Amino acid sequence: MKDHVTIGAALLWTAGYFGIMLLYTFLDVALWRKFAPGASGWLDLASAALCAAGFLLLLQKRTGFRPRWLENVTGWGLLLALACAAGFYLALDMGLDPLLARAFPDSERQYQEAVSSLLRFPVPGLVKACILAPIVEETLTRGFLLGGLREGYGAAGALLISSLVFALLHFNMVQTLSALVCALALGMLYLRTGSLLCCILAHCGYNTVSCIVLLAKGAAR
Repeated sequence: MKDHVTIGAALLWTAGYFGIMLLYTFLDVALWRKFAPGASGWLDLASAALCAAGFLLLLQKRTGFRPRWLENVTGWGLLLALACAAGFYLALDMGLDPLLARAFPDSERQYQEAVSSLLRFPVPGLVKACILAPIVEETLTRGFLLGGLREGYGAAGALLISSLVFALLHFNMVQTLSALVCALALGMLYLRTGSLLCCILAHCGYNTVSCIVLLAKGAAR
């Protein structure tokens, strides 16, 4: 990998991943839901996984970046990851998000549409939201961007840039502002532990708790 990642390269690769998300979302809406509605959740998961794998392989080939998922894993780091996951749920889902939902009702409606999709296909939805997305997003924003930007912009600059990038990957104001808070904490976790796996576990844990609560609420209605 090169000595450092420039802001231009960071934006380019972020735009590339954003394009990948648009691609598999388009496939889901235009093809899977229309021609195979009963299996659209699984087909969406498969296309998202293939697109994500292709993106990570391209990132490695073009930049020389090799994600070290198992490096610097310690018991203390794992405990911090679990604490972050629980803290995110308490601070965001039970604190900030309800306030943002009232402030941005249109964004909240868009978010609820995504929740409805999760309720229709809970198993592939959970795999996509709680495993696939955290692995790819943490590899890109913490492993590649934060790790690479730190060389040229310092820890604080890299933390801010990578956190803004992570926030922009989320599609509406309710998610974006919460994602910014989450990204800053995950970035500090990465700087503290040097462990990409700890960041992935914190992200996976938070998404899993949020999704399970949403599924429970949906089943109770």
